[in-house]
Amino acid sequence: MNRLLASALSLTLLAGCSLREPMPANQGDVPTLTPRTSTYHDLLALPRPSGRLVAAVYGFRDQSGQYKPNPASSFSTAVTQGAASMLVDAMQASGWFIVLERESLQNVLTERKIIRASQNKPEVAANIADDLPSLRAANILLEGAIIGYDTNVRTGGQGARYLGIGASQEYRVDQVTVNLRAVDVRSSQVLANVMTSKTIYSIARSASVFKYIEYKELLEAEAGYTTNEPAQLCVLSAIEAAVAHLVAQGVERHLWTVAAGQDLTQTSLPRYLDPPPMPPMPALAAD
Repeated sequence: MNRLLASALSLTLLAGCSLREPMPANQGDVPTLTPRTSTYHDLLALPRPSGRLVAAVYGFRDQSGQYKPNPASSFSTAVTQGAASMLVDAMQASGWFIVLERESLQNVLTERKIIRASQNKPEVAANIADDLPSLRAANILLEGAIIGYDTNVRTGGQGARYLGIGASQEYRVDQVTVNLRAVDVRSSQVLANVMTSKTIYSIARSASVFKYIEYKELLEAEAGYTTNEPAQLCVLSAIEAAVAHLVAQGVERHLWTVAAGQDLTQTSLPRYLDPPPMPPMPALAAD
């Protein structure tokens, strides 16, 4: 019995070690930059524009209507509420936009009032002595929202058990969808409009042992872990892809142009252009 107990414990420990995800040393102690996906590198690899677009973002709301399931919270939303900040970051990374601050415009106006009040004093600081220039106006507005968050789009798993020793794996797929559009400020015409989706993966792996050792004694052990893809990173990736598609759509429709002298095949732009139409099939000769 001792040998059976030892072998069962050894199998459980081996299964647990194989399933246990390694924890990097001091990973939770040191702040790091947000990891970026391939869509971010695609933004960096876009061709240079002939002239950057002056754009403003007033907000990027959550219109999914989804909340975290109970008992987590009845008021905590399933997706991030900071999508506007993500959009500004993606626009600047693309190199195609001059982004104007509009979400916190009231803070900018308040600070300008403080500067003007300070200029009336006899000892004014040198950095605020000159008159304030007018605020810059935008040519286009980037509007949009997180329009969908669907849970359990696809679920599944697999497992096996033999003589009380088994292992299993389960997965779940969620999906987030965002909409982004460019609006001409002077005419309010929607110039370009795109929708992108990103899947969110959750995986659970476990191993277990259930053995009778002797009368009224049994052995039961279980090990496992769960990995959830961060939802905010998936929202960020979907927004970055939307910006890249928006730039590509504008180039395709001749709304804005790339700088001359660039080899577009060496950029990420062709991946976001619509594929060219297939040539028509030749007509068959009549008998």
